[in-house]
This record gives sequence, C-alpha cells and structure tokens, in this order.
Amino acid sequence: MNILVVGGGGREHAIIKKLKEDPRAEKIFALPGNGGIAADAACGGVAATDVDGVVAFAKENAVDFVVVAPDDPLVLGMVDALEGEGFPCFGPRKNAAIIEGSKAFSKDLMKKYHIPTAAYEIFSDLDAALRYVDSCPIPTVVKADGLALGKGVLICQTREEAKRAVRSMMEGKMFGESGSKVVIEEFLTGPEVSVLSFTDGETIVPMVSSMDHKRALDGDLGLNTGGMGTVAPNPYYTPDMAAVCMEKIFLPTIRAMKAEGRAFKGCLYFGLMLTPEGPKVIEYNCRFGDPETQVVLPLLEGSLLEIMLAVSEGRLADTEVKFSEKSACCVILASQGYPQKYEKGFPISLPETGEDEYIYVAGAVEKDGRLLTSGGRVLGAAAVAETLPDAVGKAYKLAGQVRFENAFCRRDIGQRALEALQRQG
Repeated sequence: MNILVVGGGGREHAIIKKLKEDPRAEKIFALPGNGGIAADAACGGVAATDVDGVVAFAKENAVDFVVVAPDDPLVLGMVDALEGEGFPCFGPRKNAAIIEGSKAFSKDLMKKYHIPTAAYEIFSDLDAALRYVDSCPIPTVVKADGLALGKGVLICQTREEAKRAVRSMMEGKMFGESGSKVVIEEFLTGPEVSVLSFTDGETIVPMVSSMDHKRALDGDLGLNTGGMGTVAPNPYYTPDMAAVCMEKIFLPTIRAMKAEGRAFKGCLYFGLMLTPEGPKVIEYNCRFGDPETQVVLPLLEGSLLEIMLAVSEGRLADTEVKFSEKSACCVILASQGYPQKYEKGFPISLPETGEDEYIYVAGAVEKDGRLLTSGGRVLGAAAVAETLPDAVGKAYKLAGQVRFENAFCRRDIGQRALEALQRQG
C-alpha cells in the first residue's frame, strides 16, 4: 500500500514509524514532513493545510490510504475532500472535527448531553464578557473559541488578569479570528489525564492513558507550550476511573456526535481533569495529541495500520487493540527561548537508538546532508521500559546524547507521576 501521512511534526513521525512496522506499508509519503521524518518517509513540498494540493498529490502518487494528523486540515475539511475523490482516510470529516474547531460547540454539546465539564459562559460581545468577569468566580479560565496552536487557553488568577485575557483575545486578536468568540469557564482542580481513543463512530476503544507537561520550565513554571514531555500510563487513571470515564464521558460523547449527525471517525482525544466531584472534560481534540502520541504508540502491540483501516471501514468492534503493560516516557528537546523567540539553523547530532528507544523529530530541516534545527520543539527522545522509573531514566539518558546548540529540556518529566506511584505503593 502507498500511505500518505499529512503533517510534519513529532506526532507524525511517531505515526509513520508505527505504520512502517506493517509489511503492507510499501511506501509512506509525508506532507510536508520534515528533515528527520525524511529518514522514514518520502517528504513532499505541500503544506498540511493545502487541501487541493494534498488531493492532487494523492492522485499523482496513487495513494491507497491517507492519515490526516493535524487539527487545521481536519477542521478545514481535508478528509471530506479526499474521500470525495475516492481516497479512504483516517480522521474525522469537517462536521465532526468541529468538536475541537469550536470550544463553544463542544461545551454546548456536553451541556446538552449531560457530559461532565466545567461550568461556562460563551461571549461574542467584548463588553458582555468584561461585565461577566466582574462577578464570575476567580480564578477563571479564558479560552479562544477556535484553533490556536494549543495555546488559546489562559488561566487567570485575578479579575484584572481575566479582563486582560478577554481584551487580548477579542480586541487585540492575540489568536486572530479564533479569539473573536471566547469561552469563560470554571477553574477545575485535580490531576490531569490525556486519553486518546480510536473510534469508528459506533465503537470507541481508549488507548493507554498519558500525562502531558505543558509548562516550559521545571516545577510547572513558565509559559504554556505545545508540550515538553509525556509519560504513559498515567498513574492517576485507575481501572475504576477508566470505567467511570467510559460510562459517563467516552460513550456519551460518541453517541452525542452521532445523534447530532456528526459521527466521529478517527482519533478522539479526551483531556480530563479528575476533580473531587469526579472526572470532567477539559477539552476534546479531533486528532492524536502531541507529544502524547510519542508515548502511546510505542506501547501499542500489533498493527496501527490495521486499526486505522478498521476505523475507516467501520469495523473497529471486530479488531483487536492491545497495549503493552510496560511504561513509556518522552522528553522534548527544545530551542532556548521557546515558546517565544528562538534561533534556528543549528546542526543536530543524533545518537544511535537501541531497543525500545525512539527519536521523533519535530522541528528540523535537512540541508547539504545535515539536520538543522528549524522549530521551537526540535525533537522528542522516547523510551519504553518495564517500569515508569526505568522508562524515565532511559528517555533522559537518550536525550542526553542528543547535541545541538541552545538545546534545553525540562528535567522533571514524569516526576509527578513517580510521586503518585510512590503514594499508591
């Protein structure tokens, strides 16, 4: 089979490496891919958001199956366009991708179908939003309605901070048109859990849970990023909690989308907060998370391609999905200054990877046979081991062998999970 993966980051590199394990994957293309992905797939010069360009590429290269990985092309309707031309896809159609494309839509969906989430109000009028901030509980959370590269959420500790957030989104266009409508919601407390799931619109199969680390600096300090590292499984997500989530959140969400005429097929990501009142949805994503994918897929046993085909063909109920009992850790190496200003163009030296070790490249270009930094998050060093402490140690050892100027990483990825394990132990 000729397989096309749309996207060009660490998540896509993890997907491609896993797809390559299936002997049916004769040739894998990546659009646009990156300098590191080029070692595992044929990369092309078509942007991930160029719907017409991707369709034309699929035709020219006799593609048999397409995986649309990032949120932007899904929300733009790339799957609709590809399927309309006869290309089977993994990923939701436009009317289902709205579950991430509009936070207002997803909040209203949860309210209508009694899916537990934070209390909220939606505003399209700046003055009305500012008046609400005068009386809402503090701290509060201000979210841009649309896509904002994973950065459209501001936690505000004071009313002044909340008003600044509202103004910067609605008036200052901090996130462009994505912030012309905002959701102001209750601040929830408790451990956070990421649960990715396969679903064909009828059946839903959760993947192994994970824990993301969003802040740039150790101790969960600094600015929010796209994610500085992950571990799996998440020790807070017990079998009992998983059963509650399936009954009160996962199945109701799939049924709600179907009832709305928006059947969801692909990977549906649940961002959960385990509050004192029980699990609640913080957010939905309409695709694999990044960098959660980098720890979840190494634990998947069997063929990712077979599961994706089953999702596309509506036969997930008859397909085995099994995850290892081992643990995984991914440490992100970033350019100094990320997520704000940073320099690019530094040569990258990569180590040889051993068994159950992976380098997933996110922000790099190939020039004159050398790999150079080109992004804020440059790559992820991931490892699998029998225990979480061993996986963390192994990932950091691998990360320590990567070399490029101005590199930095958090030194405490997995620390909260390890402390939780000790308390449980």
